[in-house]
Amino acid sequence: MAAHKQSSFLLLSLLIISLGKSSQAAGIAIYWGQNSNEGSLADTCATGNYQYVNIAFLSTFGNGQTAVLNLAGHCNPSANTCTRLSSEIKACQGRGIKVLLSIGGGAGSYSLSSADDAKQVANYLWNNYLGGKSNSRPLGDAVLDGIDFDIELGSTQHYDELARSLNGFNQQKKVYLAAAPQCPSPDAHLDAAIKTGLFDYVWVQFYNNPGCQYSGNANNLLNLWKTWTAVQAKQVFLGLPADTVAAPSGGFIPADVLKSQVLQSIKTSPKYGGVMIWNKNFDNGYSASIKSAV
Repeated sequence: MAAHKQSSFLLLSLLIISLGKSSQAAGIAIYWGQNSNEGSLADTCATGNYQYVNIAFLSTFGNGQTAVLNLAGHCNPSANTCTRLSSEIKACQGRGIKVLLSIGGGAGSYSLSSADDAKQVANYLWNNYLGGKSNSRPLGDAVLDGIDFDIELGSTQHYDELARSLNGFNQQKKVYLAAAPQCPSPDAHLDAAIKTGLFDYVWVQFYNNPGCQYSGNANNLLNLWKTWTAVQAKQVFLGLPADTVAAPSGGFIPADVLKSQVLQSIKTSPKYGGVMIWNKNFDNGYSASIKSAV
């Protein structure tokens, strides 16, 4: 009888562990919004290749500036034509895909001048893109799942306060937080924010960074991967370009090499969350060719 109870307890424990792992299943994140030729948001989600979509970018915010959404020809927020994306966002979410707004990017005008400025930007994001209310929601009444910090320019200050302020809305509705640091560690702009321990997803850019990207061998990448999986985040993703042209300074890993030399190694990390891809415009079969191995 004791042996039976012990085996039952063991089976129950294994079941709980397996359920926990399945709830943190690995997937692919994609950036969408920076080329009008990349197809619609709805079609992007309908491919079945992605579990996360970052709408890119809110390229102007903070420091007293009027926030500007730049979706590169998909729609014009100043003419209120981006509200049509609301139904597409909801369609993506209906497929179980998390849709986030990416703030920052490699071009734009953004910075946070103070902790109060960070709080004001958080309130703006909550009311205009998340669970709050505003008469001028650029993407209509769809409620995005969270905010992605792709901070590559300007001041490095106060993004930790922005993360804390956004996290404060969790009592009303869960706000998922993501960050896209460069692979050299620590990241110049996002280190303090990531150290808050509030981020659900950290998708590290292992491209356009010659010192830690794939360059014929994966040694440097794998060494830095170990460093990144030690950060205080729930899941860490390997960020890659979808094609050589997507990253002029390198980092593209052919699908067969990724599957045979990289994924098998990094998937052993308990924090492994999957692969992030830059971006939908360049993803002409890459995500489809790797998703079964992710």
